[in-house]
Amino acid sequence: MDQQTPQPDGVENRVCSGCGAVAEGAPPTWICSVENGARRYFCDSCARENLRAIESRLDSAWW
Repeated sequence: MDQQTPQPDGVENRVCSGCGAVAEGAPPTWICSVENGARRYFCDSCARENLRAIESRLDSAWW
């Protein structure tokens, strides 16, 4: 359980699935969610706005 999830090679930019913000690399304040087998990244602003839904493990389509 303590294993790191491997990152796809060559991916430099992350795009927020909520607002579309772009960041280089993997910012430490962004979160990664796996929904239906696909990775989704959310910026700190979107994550902060939807914290309760994220902690409840609701899919982003719900919030």
